[in-house]
Amino acid sequence: MFSRLKILPLDADESSRFLPWTIAFMTYLAALALAGAMGLAAVMARFDPGQISNMTVEVPPVLAAGGAGGEAAGADKTASGDQTRVAAALDLLRATPGIIAAEALERREVEGLLKPWLGKTALNADLPLPTIIDVTVDREAEIDVAGLGKQLAAAVPGATLDDHGMWFARLTTFVHSVQLVAGLVVALTCFAAVLTVVYVTLSGLAVHHDIIEMLHLIGAEDGYIARQFQGHALKLGLAGAVPGLLLAVLTVELLALAAARVDSFLVPNLRLAPEQWAVLALVPVAAGAIAMLTARVTVMRRLARMV
Repeated sequence: MFSRLKILPLDADESSRFLPWTIAFMTYLAALALAGAMGLAAVMARFDPGQISNMTVEVPPVLAAGGAGGEAAGADKTASGDQTRVAAALDLLRATPGIIAAEALERREVEGLLKPWLGKTALNADLPLPTIIDVTVDREAEIDVAGLGKQLAAAVPGATLDDHGMWFARLTTFVHSVQLVAGLVVALTCFAAVLTVVYVTLSGLAVHHDIIEMLHLIGAEDGYIARQFQGHALKLGLAGAVPGLLLAVLTVELLALAAARVDSFLVPNLRLAPEQWAVLALVPVAAGAIAMLTARVTVMRRLARMV
């Protein structure tokens, strides 16, 4: 008898008019936090595990002393000195247990690495560039990186050792911290949404208390009354969540567009993959479901006390 009737005038409640705005704001925050967490995960996934476990040695060039008459001789002496220093570094690295290979990069490869930073200046043949040695290490070997760095500095003054694994571990810790904060933001917005729906639902129950009592007298079940509240909450939740998501999508796209105008070497690609957009599209569904379930549980518990 009551299955399709909507007797309670919930749309006229003053307290429910602000619920879509509140849900929209919370959806916007949750979607941005979720997009940021997924974007960071995608950036981390682009790193090559093989390269992360390697190390890099930088051997600075020997600068030739100035002189009008001996420029050619000075250049030859400088090149010879650079080769000697690189050879000493290679011998030390290759003799270290746990290091599989150590190879010096060609100048064009070093120029490619420096081009995002120096632009066309990196292609100047007269620009003295450091020699970069790519070191492949055994992942299961325990190498004393600090001790090896001191040996390199002693054998080749000015040489520096960069452990990619240590750098990546610090980056991973930072990313996980940011993702944890993003998860807390999502959890707090969900909790705040639940509290808001509970408040609006309790206000509706108080306003329509007399009508609800009358419905009980004529045989209406608690489930019928709860369905009216949960349908109303679902409608308001979706009315706020969809615009909130659209605003979050616009924000993400504007940030990605701004990042694309910067050199991609310095700023990661912030555009989300199709599957990540699909996850964001579920945010309004989740918001509507949370509002609907919260309203139902609230109504059923309160009606149980009225009996």
